[in-house]
Amino acid sequence: MRRLVSRKKALTLVKELDAFPKVPESYVETTASGGTVSLIAFTAMALLAFLEFFVYRDTWMQYEYEVDKDFSSKLRINIDITVAMRCQFVGADVLDLAETMVASDGLHYEPVTFDLSPQQRLWHRTLLMIQDRLREEHSLQDVIFKTVLKGSPTALPPREDSPSQSPAACRIHGHLYVNKVAGNFHITVGKAIPHPRGHAHLAALVSHDTYNFSHRIDHLSFGEEIPGIINPLDGTEKVCTDHNQMFQYFITIVPTKLNTYQISADTNQYSVTERERVINHAVGSHGVSGIFMKYDISSLMVKVTEQHMPLWRFLVRLCGIIGGIFSTTGTHTQLSQKPSITSAAKVKFIRVNCTSACSLK
Repeated sequence: MRRLVSRKKALTLVKELDAFPKVPESYVETTASGGTVSLIAFTAMALLAFLEFFVYRDTWMQYEYEVDKDFSSKLRINIDITVAMRCQFVGADVLDLAETMVASDGLHYEPVTFDLSPQQRLWHRTLLMIQDRLREEHSLQDVIFKTVLKGSPTALPPREDSPSQSPAACRIHGHLYVNKVAGNFHITVGKAIPHPRGHAHLAALVSHDTYNFSHRIDHLSFGEEIPGIINPLDGTEKVCTDHNQMFQYFITIVPTKLNTYQISADTNQYSVTERERVINHAVGSHGVSGIFMKYDISSLMVKVTEQHMPLWRFLVRLCGIIGGIFSTTGTHTQLSQKPSITSAAKVKFIRVNCTSACSLK
């Protein structure tokens, strides 16, 4: 019985405990301004809590940098380039910094028409518009990282019609595995042949009048090929103004580890600068006609990780929003309310005064 009584007393004490002073409801008269403030406060709480939920659902990309310690693995080059010359007149290969010629067995030469069909041209224009937006707003790259494997494929769609002319261009596509050192991937006149002091191309049998290195880069990437990723050179199209013309692309490759809720992959990003010039030995512009892509690999690696707000942080932020608005508007409501004495309080006050007067007499 004593324990039961002590528990009841403890419960009563807890119920009566209130650290915040309050005015009894019978002594308070509500006003229109106080009700308006309360209505605005509850509306703001609901709105901010709703917006905070969307913030909780969203994710962001975190970038970290570290030294790339992987030197033994191979670098994969994914290529899809169309050149406005016949396949028997051009050859593609890679020569790295150690003067090692990489076999181009993984590349395929396909005779095609250089001009695009209406559907392909529409795809190409859309890709160029996306590239322009990516150059202006770099934050769009985070959106692409988060939506990989969900976006449309970046490969050139097949033709929907049959070309009326015979194929006069060559599509070079496939992939190569090279050493992780600086190198030079190039497409020039003649097929590549091995040579003890380097490499050479059989260009003597090709007439200079047939030189035309107008080209379109439908896809060029390094590392694992991920659908939905748009690379800087995708959609690039160059048209020659002269037969003897050289196109140079200087590429800096940055190893990248991508970890999102959709995919986890080891790939590479790259930046590029380009240059083109006409080969004219008479004016001192020496060189070889063709397409040259000189790449170098950065020693730093980027780790891109998709982050999400923890549940406990969301709850703390939500309590902070609700508690802050409630305490702020509660003070204003108490100030706007007018304490008044009700009729019951008046009767009680009169009885107390009468009792006091009678006792004095």
